[in-house]
Amino acid sequence: MRTPILTALLLASTVSTIAIAQNTPSKAPAPTGAATGPVAPKDANKPQIGDFGFDMAGRDTTVTPGTDFFDYANGGWVKATPIPQDRSSYGMFHVLQDLSLTRTRTILDAAAKTPNDKVGTFYTSFMDQAAVDAKGAAPVKPWLTAIKGTRDKTALATQIAKLQRQGAGGLIGVGVGQDDKDPTSYVVNLGQSGLGLPDRDYYLKDDAKLATIRTAYQAYLTQMLTLAGEPNAAARAAAVFGMEKALATAHWTRIESRDADKTYNKWTAADFAAKAPGFPWAEYMTAMGVSGRPFYLVAQPSAVTGEAKVYADTPLPVLQDFAMLKVLRSFAPYLSSDFDKTNFAFYGTTLSGTPEQQPRWKRGVSTVSGAMGEAIGQQYVAQYFPPEAKATADQLVKNVIAAMGDRLRNLAWMAPETKTKALAKLAAFTPKIGYPDKWRDYSALQIQPGDLVGNVARANAFEYDRDLKKLGQPIDRGEWFMTPMTINAYANPTMNEVVFPAAILQPPFFDPKADPAVNYGGIGAVIGHEISHHFDDQGRKYDLNGKLTDWWTAKDVAQFKVFTDALVKQYDAYEPLPGQHIQGGLTLGENIADLAGLTVAYDAYHKSLGGKTAPIIDGTTGDQRFYYGWAGVWRTKFRDAALQQTLLSDPHSPGHQRVLTVRNLDPWYAAFGAKPGEKSYLAPEARVRIW
Repeated sequence: MRTPILTALLLASTVSTIAIAQNTPSKAPAPTGAATGPVAPKDANKPQIGDFGFDMAGRDTTVTPGTDFFDYANGGWVKATPIPQDRSSYGMFHVLQDLSLTRTRTILDAAAKTPNDKVGTFYTSFMDQAAVDAKGAAPVKPWLTAIKGTRDKTALATQIAKLQRQGAGGLIGVGVGQDDKDPTSYVVNLGQSGLGLPDRDYYLKDDAKLATIRTAYQAYLTQMLTLAGEPNAAARAAAVFGMEKALATAHWTRIESRDADKTYNKWTAADFAAKAPGFPWAEYMTAMGVSGRPFYLVAQPSAVTGEAKVYADTPLPVLQDFAMLKVLRSFAPYLSSDFDKTNFAFYGTTLSGTPEQQPRWKRGVSTVSGAMGEAIGQQYVAQYFPPEAKATADQLVKNVIAAMGDRLRNLAWMAPETKTKALAKLAAFTPKIGYPDKWRDYSALQIQPGDLVGNVARANAFEYDRDLKKLGQPIDRGEWFMTPMTINAYANPTMNEVVFPAAILQPPFFDPKADPAVNYGGIGAVIGHEISHHFDDQGRKYDLNGKLTDWWTAKDVAQFKVFTDALVKQYDAYEPLPGQHIQGGLTLGENIADLAGLTVAYDAYHKSLGGKTAPIIDGTTGDQRFYYGWAGVWRTKFRDAALQQTLLSDPHSPGHQRVLTVRNLDPWYAAFGAKPGEKSYLAPEARVRIW
């Protein structure tokens, strides 16, 4: 569906349901001399990591900065740090996720001991493994029976809608968000959905590894049907796979789905019947609670048309199996161990390369945080986010916004009239730091002891209904789409806002005891990243009021495309796995944001020096420490399966290549002496300079 375009630092989507959300944080053994995360400093006046905020012992000085700055700055850490058995990748984000989960667990453990505490009751229902196992598939059996009991495709679509509202995946994505061309109102969005694999390429691409995954996926579908007591599971699973492959054929690519203009398409209720025949739209919309709207926004029109045709062409029994498998897949993490382990074996191990599942308590914390995040977040902030941290972050955001303003004012290639509008947009920014001003009310959410699946389903329905209630109401400009415990940040173009949850505002991103250069290279560049998303290839299309509109001159658009085409070409050339390159068109927005974020954060750092020269610390200059701060944030390593999945479906480049953004920055060359002939060296005329 056409969800709000939230361009996040690490994950570029929000999850409105918790049924299929599975975060698998863990911890790895700490290599000697390498900082893997925040630890209590020996001296309260010293930074938590290293002598000035960066772990110098984690470098690999056998590599020159000009050969590969990631390897130079992080190679020692990469060699010494194994990926935990219950992780598909590992890095600084994951270290902070571990810390956040551990802190959140203390809140949930206390809540579990408090009578009638909803959060505690929910957590306890997850942690009672014996009770969950004893129920087997019983919690979802009524849903499966209802699906099998449908006598025609209209009745089945209605049943799918009812289950979709409770968190089971469906054929069509449905949600509520701001109208991009009228951001003062909410609208219903619809778009392509229905796949069980991460992307259409998994079904369609001629690749040996993907072919193996396709075979394993069909075996997984067979196992799930078998566990549910269904006969002839293999043949039925093969038929469902064939249906999903047909859906994949109709789907747009992720690059096509990035385009804010192409994905804005108004349809009336009558248009669905005319443009996408074969699906019972009227009954489905009624069951989803979205009928009677004056219009709807459809993200991928031809895909929706194609999905309707697939529905019409597919026999009812296959559609019923498709719907049952959606239920089983979505709720497997909350069913008995046989379902849970089968689900993890495919999605965790086969698809992502993770050998072991995370401990149950971590999965429980993630589940409850996804369901009632702001109820937990209120306590999290009180315990772990002091007012002075918020004040410091506020000032950093102001400094980086000011640096972006200077960059805009001094642009040689942008027309004066566009520049004026761009500065007005920047001045209208709303930064959100730490946590919401008003906390979400969960009083209407029913949580029952010993009913894990029911609690998850009711939490999903609660969130869906909360979104439906927005229709016809004023825009809630105080709403957050991440919890305070989230290690991430995002930009929302229709709100013209940048948002930084509390949990990211700590080492290695930010440490008040660290050298300012490291903080500006870390959290400063993160702040700049999110700010600049409002001026990336899609964010630039939204004006100061968050309206999708054409406010640039044609000449500016043409010049901007020259820059972005060069950046696409640069990232297309990276080959993180043999034969598999980064998709420069898919990762363009994030790559622009990394480039701009570093650029403006560097300016902000130098402005903070007040004309003075930064001191030498441990033999490093201020500029070197700034770029170390950036490299330290992206210390990451992947299992091959997870890296393949990232390259196929993630709008972010891998951490290694994000560090290599420095290749485009003139001050980096001066700081580290990269020279012609070295692998990462770019001639001045080949460096991409946008802002």
